[in-house]
Amino acid sequence: MMIFDFLTFCGVIGLLVAIGLYKSKTIRSESAYLFAERKTKWAALTATLVMTEFNSATLISFSSLGYIAGFWALVLPFIFLFGLIFYALTVAEKWKAFDGLSVAGFFSKRYGKNMGTYASILLLLAMLGFSAAYIKSLILLFHPIFPSIEPWILSTGLLAIVFVMSLRGGLIAIIRTDVLSLILMLVFFPLMAFFMWKAPILSEISSTVSLSLAQGQKILPLRFIFSLTILTMFTYILAPWYGQKIFAAKSPKVAYWAVITAAILVFFLYGAAIFATALFRSKGFESPSPEQALPCLINHCLPLGFKGIAYALLFATSATTLTGVWSAMSAMWIGDFLKPHLDSTLISCRRSILATTVFAAISLLLANTLIDSVFNKLILANIPVAALSFGLLAGFYWKKASWQGVYLSIMMGCLCGAGAYCIFGEEGGYTWYWAVYGIPLTFLVGILGSLFSRETVAVNAE
Repeated sequence: MMIFDFLTFCGVIGLLVAIGLYKSKTIRSESAYLFAERKTKWAALTATLVMTEFNSATLISFSSLGYIAGFWALVLPFIFLFGLIFYALTVAEKWKAFDGLSVAGFFSKRYGKNMGTYASILLLLAMLGFSAAYIKSLILLFHPIFPSIEPWILSTGLLAIVFVMSLRGGLIAIIRTDVLSLILMLVFFPLMAFFMWKAPILSEISSTVSLSLAQGQKILPLRFIFSLTILTMFTYILAPWYGQKIFAAKSPKVAYWAVITAAILVFFLYGAAIFATALFRSKGFESPSPEQALPCLINHCLPLGFKGIAYALLFATSATTLTGVWSAMSAMWIGDFLKPHLDSTLISCRRSILATTVFAAISLLLANTLIDSVFNKLILANIPVAALSFGLLAGFYWKKASWQGVYLSIMMGCLCGAGAYCIFGEEGGYTWYWAVYGIPLTFLVGILGSLFSRETVAVNAE
């Protein structure tokens, strides 16, 4: 990285750190630390929802598919467009009406404490997998810049910056940095696509570089896209990091419109990144691996100064997502396993900070030991989340749903997801069988189990 790019990188990171630290010492209650006093307005909520979803792990994965599948990969952003719109239509307002401490708390209130604890454990395990994948994506992004630094040291140093940005300020600091990050993203990613559009075609380009639509569809089958869309719809409704930020909304209507707006912006940002890497491949540029396509594009095709900004913003995508996930994990741990003190002073914030630190350390360990393919591990981490989907939707919309039915649906959901992976694997397209057969089976078993067991009282989330 040239000295000017390094300076722009430090400048953007410094600005984000300053905003995160701004007035952080005034945050003295657990309610402010975890839920921003539940007064977040539409613009700020939209920004933090976008930056929660627009993360470097998915960005690296989608960009790599743009590199290997060409412009056909532009169908990928529809996964999140439909997934987030489904979230808005089904649960956004109901989550805010519930306004609890964690999404697992809903299961405690609706089906009993034991079911809530069970749901919380499943979600915590899933979030550890997600955050480990996000850290791994950070390593992939920054390793080309610092090739001589060991991944353990590199990831630890990057996480230290993340902590400085948001650890003391909690969700309020996260939202502040998200607002600035989104503004910069909306300027940068269209510019990156524009620079790639204007980049020259390499004279050494081969006839096999430019992919036809049919070739792209063969690499990225439509049934794979459809299955991921279904899985996204039935997992995001339970995402604790989204639920926590919906709890921070000022009102149910603010929550609804913020999710709708976030869906459109996420669609646009991922689309711009995929378009850029598809152009990168079609113009004859090469990457040592598909997952390195976006970093290679930044290094070879962006003008002086923009490379530093690019890496700073890509760092911000992971930083804000990681802090959002860890904050949600802390809220869940405190709300479901400890006694919350939402009105106490600075002392009560310390256990939230400690919980965040512990979850971050575990994620760091997993990222450097277990995560190999970012995209595949992100999908696998959704298995326990998807298994809870019947319990959530039935809890909101069906009074006859019982804890027995929910328990059976969770068991069936985990069995279907894990079974599809073990039987068909990634090469066999296990997501298709999981989504098309597993999700309906999860709901069918939950319905039958509820019909043949005693009725439980529904939560009033109207």
